[in-house]
Amino acid sequence: MCLGLHKRPLNRLELAGETLRAALEALACAAPDWPADAVPVREWAERYGQRTDSWHPPASKAKRAEMALVYGRDGFALLEAVRSPAAPVWLRDLPALRVLRTVWMQNYHRTVTAAGTEVKRRESEDLPPGRLRLASPYDTDARYGLKQGSWWTGYKVHISETCDDPVPDPADGEPAPRIITNIATTDATVTDAEMTEPIHQLLAARDLLPAEHFLDSGYPSAELIVAVKRNFGVALVTPVLLNSSPQARAGAGFDRTAFTIDWDKRQAVCPRGSTSTWWSPASQRGAPAIVVKFDKQTCQACPVRDRCTRSRTGGRSLSLQPRERQEALDQARAEQISEQWRTKYGTRAGIEGTIHQAVAVTGMRRARYRGLPKTHLEHAFSAVALNLLRLDAWWNGHPLDRTRTGHLARLDLSLTA
Repeated sequence: MCLGLHKRPLNRLELAGETLRAALEALACAAPDWPADAVPVREWAERYGQRTDSWHPPASKAKRAEMALVYGRDGFALLEAVRSPAAPVWLRDLPALRVLRTVWMQNYHRTVTAAGTEVKRRESEDLPPGRLRLASPYDTDARYGLKQGSWWTGYKVHISETCDDPVPDPADGEPAPRIITNIATTDATVTDAEMTEPIHQLLAARDLLPAEHFLDSGYPSAELIVAVKRNFGVALVTPVLLNSSPQARAGAGFDRTAFTIDWDKRQAVCPRGSTSTWWSPASQRGAPAIVVKFDKQTCQACPVRDRCTRSRTGGRSLSLQPRERQEALDQARAEQISEQWRTKYGTRAGIEGTIHQAVAVTGMRRARYRGLPKTHLEHAFSAVALNLLRLDAWWNGHPLDRTRTGHLARLDLSLTA
């Protein structure tokens, strides 16, 4: 289960202003006698004396753009002053100054014109990748995150918990609680699929690997299904992306599953019995693949051509993954449409209760500390607290609610009983 962690997000204008303010604060503290001779202290104290989140920026887009350029020019002026011969050399190594240099490099650039040096903001397409771009001058590990249309600044936490068949307590018959077994924290740009193998490594290090691991659809791929089974002996029970071919999306015609693949002979046979004439390894989006093609003349004369390919001149072609991955993917796709698999996957439904409990009880949606190590420690303590709550409720015969129920609804249920 993946949960996004939020900090107060700063837009690019606020990020520039607050980064410069933080640098000036650090300089005023570390070398109080130096800034008075190097920068316009009174003017900048008025401009950068308050945090950027304590006042509202101009409503006009043009005025906000001009303010951003003012920040840019002041920031470059401060960086030049710090590097001047009159400035103490050690000022350059202040953490706040290093952050200022990075943020300015990522958000501004200077060009030399006939009138002099001109400061410009970088356009959106010129910004560095999200994994490298700083999102806060106070937490250099935090990053901008996007998932299913939701934006946030900060981290992600991945929670693993037990989901074995409930074992009733001999004394009162109550099922055993689900226990959190692993917490993994990353910055907000790390995808779920990138964490699938590291999470299993963490579980293996503490001898907590399950025989079957129930995951949501963001974690698996054909490569990972094979790798996790081979390296850890764990079967991933998870929805996989369905076939995206036009025939599969339309639910009509012959999709890839209608073709018989003979891996040993490196051939494919179509539903009409024709054999492919081309089998070639390839690379698609950086991943190994196999391209299979059928003779175009054979396809043009086929009476069911319209149900097989949309190409007007060529023959049918197929894209396959390497054999082990393709067979694992085909098996997973075939299993997940069965009622038996859906019932089995329903075991994972309780994870939504864990998400709610983590957010409502420990406030896990908000990161209280700065930096990835401290944030991860916070998550680990939160998981311990949740486990203690669950064990306490179980020991005392008060099982935690599986769903959210309001007080009025509970009253109605008690009166009905």
